[in-house]
Parts: sequence; C-alpha cells; structure tokens
Amino acid sequence: MTTYLLTGARLLGGDPTDVLVADGVVAALGADARRAGAHVVDAAGLVLLPGLVDLHTHLREPGREDAETVESGTRAAALGGFTAVHAMANTTPTQDTAGVVEQVWRLGRDAGWCDVHPVGAVTVGLAGERLAELSAMARSAAGVRVFSDDGKCVHDPVVMRRALEYVKAFDGVVAQHAQEPRLTEGAQMHEGVVSAELGLTGWPAVAEEAIVARDVLLAEHVGSRLHVLHLSTAGSVEIVRWAKARGIDVTAEVTPHHLMLTDELVRGYDPRFKVNPPLRTAADVEAVRQGLADGTIDTVGTDHAPHPREDKDCEWAAAAFGMTGLETALSVVQATMVDTGLLTWADVARVMSTAPARIGRVAGQGRPVAVGEPANLTLVDPAARRVVVPEEQATASVNSPFAGRELPGRVVATFLRGRATVLDGALVDPAAAGAHR
Repeated sequence: MTTYLLTGARLLGGDPTDVLVADGVVAALGADARRAGAHVVDAAGLVLLPGLVDLHTHLREPGREDAETVESGTRAAALGGFTAVHAMANTTPTQDTAGVVEQVWRLGRDAGWCDVHPVGAVTVGLAGERLAELSAMARSAAGVRVFSDDGKCVHDPVVMRRALEYVKAFDGVVAQHAQEPRLTEGAQMHEGVVSAELGLTGWPAVAEEAIVARDVLLAEHVGSRLHVLHLSTAGSVEIVRWAKARGIDVTAEVTPHHLMLTDELVRGYDPRFKVNPPLRTAADVEAVRQGLADGTIDTVGTDHAPHPREDKDCEWAAAAFGMTGLETALSVVQATMVDTGLLTWADVARVMSTAPARIGRVAGQGRPVAVGEPANLTLVDPAARRVVVPEEQATASVNSPFAGRELPGRVVATFLRGRATVLDGALVDPAAAGAHR
C-alpha cells in the first residue's frame, strides 16, 4: 500500500500540520510525519476531515440498475468525500432478508470505493404489516444495525412499537420516514401559499410532525433508539428539541437540499425539485439550519435518490420524487452552514462523520484524525468554486437540484483505510491500488 505524506493540511480547519498515512492508519502527525519515500500530497490550504459517513443513500441495486448501481453510486460517494454509506432498503427485491442485505454488502466490498452498510427493511416488502427478518439481518455478514422502510412510513403504531422493541436486542435503530399517509394522498409539493397558487395538492407539515411526535413517545415508552430521517419542518425541529430535553433517545437528520432550497422553486414546474418530503418554506429552511447548528439535528444525510432520465424528464405530476446528492453534499453544507458562520469545520466533521458513524454503529469510521486511527480521510479545498454539471458526475443519474449552480468547495482527496480512492479530485481505480474486488 502506498504511503502518503499530506503536507500543510488544516486538520478540522485549524492550523496547518503534516499527516503521514501508512499501513492503513494515521501513522504520524506534525514533524514526526516527514518520511522519505512517501507520496507527497500538497495539502496547503486544504481542510482535513475524517471520512464522511452517510446514513441515507439509495443505491438502487438490486432491481433498478437503470438508475444507479452500487458501483456507480459508491464512485459518486468517494468523489463527495464519503468513506461509508448506508444503502436504503427500497430495492427490488427489498432488503428485508439476510440474503439480500449480504448481496448489497458484498457488492460494496467488491466495488471498493467506500464501505457499504445495507439498511434492513422494518417490514416485509415495505408493506408496513409484518416485521421483516430483523434479527437475521443483524446476525448476517452485513451486520445490519439500521432499519428503515424509507420511501414509506411505518404508519401503524403497533408495528412501529414492535420494531422499536425488537431492535433493542442487538442495539439497532429504527430510522423513520415521517409521513402520515392519510394526510398526504396525492400530494405533489409542500402545502402552503405556493401550492395554493399553483393548484397542486399539498403535503402539509403536520403530516411529518404528527409521526415524529408519535414516534418519540413510542421510543420513550419502550426505551429504544429512534432516528428521524430527512426532517424538514420547523415544527419537527421543535418536537425533537423537546424530546431530547426530556431524555428520549432520538436522533435526526436533515438533507442538503432542505438546508438550501425552498418551495418557491416549484413555480417553474421543474421535476428536479420534486422530492419527498417536499421542499419547504424559507422559515422552515432557517429552522432546520438553526437546529443543525445547535445540535437538535444530529446529522446531514444526503437522501441521494437517483432516477433514470425518463422518470424526471416528464410533466411534474408524473415525475418521480427524489434528487441526487452525494457529490454536492459537502459543498452545500459549506455554503449554507460554514460560510454563514453557523458551523465550523470541526462541526462539519461531527454532523457528517462522527455522529452518523455513531448512530449507525459503524466500527472504524467517524474516528478522530489521530495517530493509530484508521486513515479514513477527506481533503477539501474550501476556496474552490464549481458549477454543478450533472452529466459530469459519477452517479448514473442526472437529477441534481443544483444543476447550473455555483457551489463552494471541492473534494481533492478521499482515503479509505489509507488507500486513496480520490486524488487531485479524480477517482483512483481500487484494482490498480490493490483493493479487493
């Protein structure tokens, strides 16, 4: 394995230091890092972070390889600075058995771009009726610890209670897509002034907030862990803040697009902006930013949701919900949270690496950049600017809501256990680097 010397890197945005990466770990820091024969990476002006971890990625394989594969999705993840992603369960077949989650886990291992941790379905076929093989998935080679019917809400409170009780046996967490289905039938966008003016069926904030409120109380009742996916409303922030103050074991995430974009964008009927939960109001955007800044919201999850072109290149009503996000997530967080002074780079490491690794119980990821720790690292150039061109990205789909926007920051290098997957902003073939494929 190549030994790398990163010179002048700003660890967590602090003072410049040298970092030696050897034998898969951070071997030395500072003056002790200088070693002859190492491959030198000029990191002057670059911010060094622990490798990013995403709790919310849709890789589509098996079943929808026309939208994304584990290979293409993890290439995109590496370019975005991620060293681990959690692959959501709404595949075909559903990730509701040990066999399917092991298949996805092995596809990720063989691709070699980043670690892939399958998310197990809560219910069989995401139907919301019978619990899936939770224990078998937890005991499988994939070691599943996160369970979700994302894309659908576990709407039956009895089923949700049983799931929360069941995962306690192996320290699992239920990640809920908070959407009361009876309140969102036929919904096309956020319910508010814009939906009224456009004549589109609205998705009211209360449909999210009602499920968040119910589930934090269920989690308190059974003493289990709950994770709220893609929280998007000011009311949900307040409920989670109340639950944490009460001592309930709840965590929450926000997506990059809910940190930046609002429902005003729907006025153009561009299906790139159709997503579930929908883009909300400017007041909601401000609330989720403040919630992330004060720790009420624990993580940023991309909800990377690729779709084939024909599912988005159509009229608004027929278009699929979802946006890509792996390759732009860090830039959006920089634009909305760092450049605005709401977060430091150390905070970014917490919300995009340390916290998601802790919630997902991911060993070896989200660790501090310290001597002896696994060298899962991301180097980012915060001074860079780039215009997003979806056709130039590694993901197999082009449904980015940031197409044509100029965003700050650029991932220069990503290291997975000391092996470069990205150098100088370009992918490094795992096979050439000697990775298992």
